[in-house]
Amino acid sequence: MVVADLMNILDLTSVQLNRAVAIKEQIEKLTKELGGLMGASTNPTSTVKPTMSAAVKKKIAAAQRARWANLRRGKSATRSINPAAKAKKKVSPATRAKLATKLKAYWAAKRAGKR
Repeated sequence: MVVADLMNILDLTSVQLNRAVAIKEQIEKLTKELGGLMGASTNPTSTVKPTMSAAVKKKIAAAQRARWANLRRGKSATRSINPAAKAKKKVSPATRAKLATKLKAYWAAKRAGKR
């Protein structure tokens, strides 16, 4: 409030103050009713419940600490779903030569088509 507003409040009579309080209460009542119609909370100062329990937060924190520890040690921080998928497929020299020949032919045809 501004100092001028305080002076105005002090200049009011008791009847005027009572009327102001009644109007303020009516505004609050209507605000609650409007909030109910709009689907909002009836108590504007209500607190939001936490979405995670303390136990779950501790479990997540422990898992994250383990990931960072593994990372610092140089190990993979994530577990692979299928360890066999990580293994690289080896291509024989004969297969590599065939692929190289095909690619050379492909690019030669591409270059010939552009000119």
